[in-house]
Amino acid sequence: MIIYKMYSDELKDVSIADGFFDGWLNPPDKKTHRKILSNSFKSIVAIDESTNEIIGFINIISDGVLTAYIPFLEVINDYKGQGIGNKLAKMAMEEFKDFYMIDIICDSELVHFYEKMGMRKSNAMIIRNYESQSGV
Repeated sequence: MIIYKMYSDELKDVSIADGFFDGWLNPPDKKTHRKILSNSFKSIVAIDESTNEIIGFINIISDGVLTAYIPFLEVINDYKGQGIGNKLAKMAMEEFKDFYMIDIICDSELVHFYEKMGMRKSNAMIIRNYESQSGV
């Protein structure tokens, strides 16, 4: 069974499954991944109770007043197609529904996924320092 929880220090003993940041040249290690979950304004995780592993997550950076930004929504490959990413995104949208703006930057093939949640396509500007991709 998959359960969903707000990430907190109470979950520090729940393992992070292998397979996150698939395809990255310099992926963060699990220690850095856990820092991402801990240091975000909020993170929601999907946990496979049978393995006691985090198999999906979404994290939110926010000022806590008007703005929320979602940098990551990931589900490891073995669990894709089960609605886990959809559930995580809906939980995040619900959590911040009263905020002025919720932003995400995504690859073109994911635009339809977010449009189904009521988001609309916009413009964005980015910088990517791939040398720092694994964390500072």
